[in-house]
Amino acid sequence: MDSIHTPQGHTASGHVVLASADSQSYASLRRRPSTRAERYAMGQHIREKVSRSALGEWAPAFGRPDPITLIMESHDGRVDRLIPVRVGRMAASPYGFLRGTAIVMADDVAHLPATGITPVTCGDSHLGNFGFYASPERDLVIDLNDFDEAHPGGWEWDLRRLVASIWVAGRQNGASEADCEAAVRNCSASYRDEIRALAEMPLLERSFTRFGAEHLHHTATDDSLRQEIERAARRARTRTSDRALPRFTEEREGKRHIVEEPPTITRLHDEEAEQVAQGLDQYLNTLAPHWRRVLGGYTLLDVAHKVVGVGSVGLRAYVALLEGSSPDDVVFLQLKQARRSVLAKYVHGDNAWHAHQGQRVVEYQQALQTVSDPLLGWTNVGERQFYVRQFRNMKGTVTLDAIDAAALTDYAGIVGHLLAKGHARTSGASMIAGYVGRTDKLCDAMAHFGAAYADQTEADHAALLRAIQRGILPVEYGV
Repeated sequence: MDSIHTPQGHTASGHVVLASADSQSYASLRRRPSTRAERYAMGQHIREKVSRSALGEWAPAFGRPDPITLIMESHDGRVDRLIPVRVGRMAASPYGFLRGTAIVMADDVAHLPATGITPVTCGDSHLGNFGFYASPERDLVIDLNDFDEAHPGGWEWDLRRLVASIWVAGRQNGASEADCEAAVRNCSASYRDEIRALAEMPLLERSFTRFGAEHLHHTATDDSLRQEIERAARRARTRTSDRALPRFTEEREGKRHIVEEPPTITRLHDEEAEQVAQGLDQYLNTLAPHWRRVLGGYTLLDVAHKVVGVGSVGLRAYVALLEGSSPDDVVFLQLKQARRSVLAKYVHGDNAWHAHQGQRVVEYQQALQTVSDPLLGWTNVGERQFYVRQFRNMKGTVTLDAIDAAALTDYAGIVGHLLAKGHARTSGASMIAGYVGRTDKLCDAMAHFGAAYADQTEADHAALLRAIQRGILPVEYGV
């Protein structure tokens, strides 16, 4: 063996129980599928039970869980010393709060009117979770790029989270309310138009639709956004394992080691390091044979714990340095702890549908992205479940604080297209297209929701600051 050395349905309100296309039996393949026209009509019919304007409703549900309590519950099982870092990143701004509290918004949207159409969803589709990365052919593409919470769920759950994040980010950047509304409307219209266009395409053909960096540059109409895309693309192309070598490592006694930068990069005890090494050997078995053979030719030099993101802070996240046939032939792999999606209990209740959460992340990432990292896989480290990916794979994002209101509107349209593309790759595109229709009713609803939930996010962020002041939550700023 290769090794690296060393019940379907919904109600217009209230708790939603959903089922997805993943739950269909193979026997259904022998039946004639519904035609595109029939599925489109089904979507139109749903409007009689859940109007499009109902998707814009927001008011805290009776007995809404306290957001601070939910945050504290999400800290269970995390590394204690990193919880203040996570709190500090969420406390920094309302947008930081939104990024770190998928658990809060999942509970909120699960109690809102829903259509019951359930493709695979990102589960955390905020504005910052779209970005550049390298295709297997080393082309630079842009797509959804975070899947820790990915799970079958309501398409409108993803769209609501995206438009709320646009409104919150816009306010943070100094955009007016009219600017924020314009951005949200463009996102919603782009989602509507893209889902309708893709619904007309054969299932197989729509699976190959993708946005490359060059296409994205030509799609953007705002000059400042085009300039930021060029800058972001240039930065992304430099984010490779060989470029990371001098930044993250040093040579000691003739061997490369990952440099410590406490508290974000720290050494592991020997026992934990050995568990990571064993986990990497197991991970190889989840790769396609070619990539298993390729990585089997590398030697594991060092591993460390490295803090990433906002929502993931405190969960175990390792970076591993592998060396090939020469000192400059290196690969950095990242192992991220995977836990049950925050959406899962609203879809399956207390039943754990996925036996391995790392496998869930990988399979749904491959479902939502047109092209994915060929080194995606999963494993266990001790009793915890992880997914594995390249740490430096030309990843990059459009810097939100570097774009003005016009650029935000333009970019919001791009991510709306990308979200629709992901949903259309899995199931329900024709039904969603039938439901959203051709008018601006979806845009009206999302504009109403985006503004209202931005207010809610700011109120919840203020509650977090009060909890910090009272000593309920520990905090460390600026890390």
